[in-house]
Amino acid sequence: MRKKNFGLGAMTAATLLAATSAQAGGLERGGYNIDLLFDPSDYVIDSSVTYVNPQRKLNNVRDSNTGILPPLGGDGNLNGRPNEGIRATEGYWVKRLGVKASIGDAVDCMADYSEPWGAHLNQGENWAGANENIETKIKSQNYATTCSYSFDAGTGKLRIIGGAFYQEVSGFQDRLVYDLPALGLPLSGVGHLGLKADGWGWRAGVAYEIEEYALRTSLVYNSAVDLDNITGTLNLSQVNGTIIPVFGSVSMPDSLEFKFQTGVAPGWLVFGGVKWTDWSQLQSIPFCPTALRSAGCSTSTPANPTNEVTSLDLLYRDGWTISGGVGHKFNEQWSGAASLTWDRGVSTGIGTHTDTWTLGAGVSYTPTENIELRLSGALGLLTSGSSREVVKDGRAYGQRASYDFDNDLVSAISTSLKVKF
Repeated sequence: MRKKNFGLGAMTAATLLAATSAQAGGLERGGYNIDLLFDPSDYVIDSSVTYVNPQRKLNNVRDSNTGILPPLGGDGNLNGRPNEGIRATEGYWVKRLGVKASIGDAVDCMADYSEPWGAHLNQGENWAGANENIETKIKSQNYATTCSYSFDAGTGKLRIIGGAFYQEVSGFQDRLVYDLPALGLPLSGVGHLGLKADGWGWRAGVAYEIEEYALRTSLVYNSAVDLDNITGTLNLSQVNGTIIPVFGSVSMPDSLEFKFQTGVAPGWLVFGGVKWTDWSQLQSIPFCPTALRSAGCSTSTPANPTNEVTSLDLLYRDGWTISGGVGHKFNEQWSGAASLTWDRGVSTGIGTHTDTWTLGAGVSYTPTENIELRLSGALGLLTSGSSREVVKDGRAYGQRASYDFDNDLVSAISTSLKVKF
């Protein structure tokens, strides 16, 4: 049995600050996290739950598509509806459960459940941009196994890391398709797009550790997850009485993350990281009738029309996240950490994913060698911006509504329990 180390290096300061990572760019919620793999105990069970409350509000909302003839693309004029102080985001929970075991002196393995991706916009029907969105919700479930093999290298140990994960993604979007009461026409109703898909991914990386100095550096790549067979329905029963089975495909992004931590003085630790996420592969995601599957489905342009019946338009760019912080061990039972994180916005003219700055702080309480309780919180700034029509590759996006948004706040709290033996 390997020697257990309950010193500063085992504090794993970055894990105290889970609340700061749950409001990153794109569709990121919990993301990927394999910190549990480095715990020096032979067997560990770790569970956490995080609540995030983003308070993004929309102002100066304008219905940009006010035509009254549905055959020509009009959907009615909504500019008489509320257009200031529209709460766009909903609070959400992120859960994680992991189990780690050591196999001999060189091999460590962990299995975990996480919720890496998600979104929830819920402006409701009574706002001037209801033709763009009433409610959109995306959720995910990720089941992973990751192992490492370590061996002596110089004054420390080098780890080779590898693993695989299975992912389920589902969601829906509601938006107002027609609103033409002024003409007395029965062309008023909400369209509902419901979707689900699954896929596999893998990870690989390396880490170098010097236990004496609580030093650890790691570089881990997580592959894209190809959702090649998204299935669902476009329910237009409130609009024209039809329900259309649809299909599509998309890849959830790959990522590359570098992390480090090192002791700098007795009881003191500094840590940080840089992460790149390939959000730019999520542009416009088309959905086509299942009955026409043999014809394929791709984003349409004026020069290349397809059988697309609807799409989810994101137009993201790559995401970058940079964080740094300091941790301190007060005594054998109490440790604490604080961090600052910058996340580059991924929106490119439509949507509200601008830069985010987040301050996080956490404490860890270890009443016995076998139990560790952690509590962390975060307060962040969602920077201001606007959403307008964008033309890309000859096609217009964001043309249904425009709006502005000021600097807004996001807050989060996270709690976790680790049992070691």
